[in-house]
Amino acid sequence: MSDKHRVPRTKELEFGGTVGAVVLLFLMPATVFYLLVTCITEQASVLSIPGPLPALGTLWNPNTVLLLLAWIFFQAVLYLLPLGKVTKGTALQNQTRLQYRIHAFQAFVITVMLVGAALVCGLRLSYIHDHFLQLAVSASAISLVFSVLLYVKSFYAEESALAPGGNSGNLVYDFFIGHELNPRLGTFDLKYFCELRPGLIGWALINLAMLVKETELRGSPSLAMMLVNAFQLLYVVDALWNEEAILTTMDIVHDGFGFMLVFGDLAWVPFTYSLQAYFLVNHPHELGALSAIGIIVLNSLQTIPTATGKHLLVSGWWGFVRHPNYLGDLIMALAWSLPCGVTHILPYFYVIYFTVLLVHREARDEHQCLRKYGLAWQEYCSRVPYRIFPYIY
Repeated sequence: MSDKHRVPRTKELEFGGTVGAVVLLFLMPATVFYLLVTCITEQASVLSIPGPLPALGTLWNPNTVLLLLAWIFFQAVLYLLPLGKVTKGTALQNQTRLQYRIHAFQAFVITVMLVGAALVCGLRLSYIHDHFLQLAVSASAISLVFSVLLYVKSFYAEESALAPGGNSGNLVYDFFIGHELNPRLGTFDLKYFCELRPGLIGWALINLAMLVKETELRGSPSLAMMLVNAFQLLYVVDALWNEEAILTTMDIVHDGFGFMLVFGDLAWVPFTYSLQAYFLVNHPHELGALSAIGIIVLNSLQTIPTATGKHLLVSGWWGFVRHPNYLGDLIMALAWSLPCGVTHILPYFYVIYFTVLLVHREARDEHQCLRKYGLAWQEYCSRVPYRIFPYIY
């Protein structure tokens, strides 16, 4: 292999390096567990330790493991269907370009039809709510095992297939970030599949399950629950419809497929992004008509470009801030949380987490753009000094 096709050793470690990777390996699953346990307490206060904690024996359920594996397998079968178009990704280190089949939205439509048919036939979707903590623990376990298998597989990959950011030589760090960039089984791209399919579609399904559970408990879904479902469903559909846009994101182009993305895709996204709906089942909130209208208007500002879209609120936003897409995501995140009221911090976890995530990602973007564009990027930054929030940051 020529030197120009070799992936150089990663010198700049992100996320706090090895220490940060070790901390996050434990902190990410612990955060999911803490949020879900807190959500079912009477106070639902993130500032106090929830108790008593569930017995360890009640957290593990082989049935929920099998259910999640069946869900992933079902989405994998849909991934293999010869639907949609085939497109090429960005050029890799060896100048090759992988092919991807674009049909996540079709997979979603098929999923909706089959779930709808199952509901008509008597499927008790509220099972998801009743075993939510067990499902989250199962998803965490599956993510860990999957990450180990991916890491072992990476040692048999060609050097040109390794991730630019996950080739440090440090076992723990590379396991967390991901050693191989685009691990595949034949033409089945494991990272690309997990980015949008089981977790993102699963998020919408979980929200629906929470709406069904609330209907079982109170006779009808609340306005707050319907808004949360509608807003987040719109986001999921938009991401699936614009599936091709993900091929240029940092997750696909730069980050390897390790524990960080595996856990994020299969556990973090479905079980923390659905936190508002889960919260409303256990802590109902009556939403007035005027408040609902105001929240709908706020959410309509999603026409600022989001992480999955290409729309602008008005021409010239890129001249006010360097990342108006991140601003759009944060405005939507706030709109998703407001239906839960303002008496608890817990439903606003997504807004807080996403702000931290996007500020960190913006810093990574800035670093990559500076390396790529050099003086041109410095000139752009001098003309557009604000990163995400106009006149603030």
